[in-house]
Amino acid sequence: MHCTYATRGTCSRQIDFDIDSEGKLRDVRFLGGCNGNLKGIGKLCEGMDALAVADRLEGTLCGMKSTSCPDQLAKAIRQAFEK
Repeated sequence: MHCTYATRGTCSRQIDFDIDSEGKLRDVRFLGGCNGNLKGIGKLCEGMDALAVADRLEGTLCGMKSTSCPDQLAKAIRQAFEK
């Protein structure tokens, strides 16, 4: 399943990713934001159980913001499973 998520409250504007038939996260890509850090997050998450990634990243904050790019990825993953 391919997913596209419009982020809110972060420097990145969008997250694209796939969830395979086994529930594993694949090909995570952020549009905008801190390029190197977000590429690193994508590589770290590659092949991991999507819901486990959401559990780990949920609630991560960026500075004084009420969210972060990793937190937005967690929200995107949860939204994908609600469909």
